[in-house]
Parts: sequence; C-alpha cells; structure tokens
Amino acid sequence: MSEVKILVKRFDPDSKKTYISEYKVLAEDDTMVLDALIHIKNKIDRTLTFRYSCRMGICGSCGMVINGKPLLACQTRIKELKEPIVVEPLYNFDIIKDLVVDFEIFMDYLKEMKPYIIRKEELKEVIIKPEEQEVIANPSACINCMLCYAACPVFGYDQTFKGPAALSLLYRYLMDPIDQAEEERLKIANNKDAVWKCSFWGECSNACPKGVDPAFSIQRLKLMLAIKSLR
Repeated sequence: MSEVKILVKRFDPDSKKTYISEYKVLAEDDTMVLDALIHIKNKIDRTLTFRYSCRMGICGSCGMVINGKPLLACQTRIKELKEPIVVEPLYNFDIIKDLVVDFEIFMDYLKEMKPYIIRKEELKEVIIKPEEQEVIANPSACINCMLCYAACPVFGYDQTFKGPAALSLLYRYLMDPIDQAEEERLKIANNKDAVWKCSFWGECSNACPKGVDPAFSIQRLKLMLAIKSLR
C-alpha cells in the first residue's frame, strides 16, 4: 500500500469558479480511481461530486478525464498512472458540478437517431444470420458513457455535430434485419450535422471502453450514402 496524490479539477455552480482540490489517499495494487474518489467522498471531503453506479464498467456513469485521457474511473488502476493523478470532468460538455457534466445535448441527438426498431409490416418470423448479427453486435455494445464525445475533436469545436455514439447507434438500427426504415435512417445520416462533419480522426474508437468502433460505423454510413447517390 502506498500514498498517492490526486488532484481533482472542480467547479462551483454558485460562484461559477473552477479550482483544484488536492487529496492524498492510500492505494493498493488493485485500487481503482473510482475507489479513491469514493474514499475521498466518504472520509475526507463530503462536498466532492461525481457520478457512479455499477462499478463494473457496464453503466458508463463514471466517465471522466484521468491524466488527460477520457476513461472509466472504475476500470482505471491507480498503480498504472503517473503521479500526480489529475482527474477532470469530461471534455466538451457543460459542467454541472465538479466531475458531473450535462449530457442533455447527447440525449437530444440520440432521440433524433430513432434508436429503436421501425416496422412497416407486421413482424412475423425473421431469421438473422450470424454474419448479420455480427454487424450489429459491435455498436450494440455502446454504454453511452460519452468518452467518445470527450475525445472527439470535431464535437469539441462544433457541438452541432451529432457525434460518435449517436451515429453509431443509427448505423446499428439501419443494419438490423428486422428494421424497415432504411430511407428514413439514411436521410438522418445525410443531415449536414451528421456523418459528413466527421473528419475521421478515430479518437472516438480509441477512447471506447467496450471496443465499439464508432469511426467505422460513421464511415460505413458515408459509403452507403455515396453509393445511394450514384444510383
């Protein structure tokens, strides 16, 4: 067990001031950053505010920037980080308080993607082939942690861009054999603030803790739109 220094970038919504709080905590080899933050909250500073839920890398609640990288705090081992450990709220979002940011803009964009099955005919039996299931399995793994948005340079300077996770889910439903809204979904993808604003940095895919490849999904959407226009 060793003592580590953690610097937390904080935001006071009343005074609108940003400041740094320094904490020292004892960490073992298997101590995660989230464990340290919970210890700080319970034992040192009750005013520290952050989100978390499952502590198992499933819910996506504890996304934050750790030593300059968007990461899930519950999956980030302290022993693998250089000191001092600097913890910040996710980039590119408005801050509500301390490490808690406002995801409302993503929720609005997600609704625009219509992330649900759309049928024009009564659903009977649809046989999904293994290769078809494989196509939709990857984007289906998204946990809406918003690390991809924090890593995306395009969303960083232009928040009218619909963003990686939303467009990846659009692709997921477009490719679902049960769905029957191809024209509608391609029209959404072709919006001026959708796939064409992506400049293919690939940082969204690098940041994803679940191995989802939003950059691939967006490029596939571009290709489908290009082929459609040629026809």
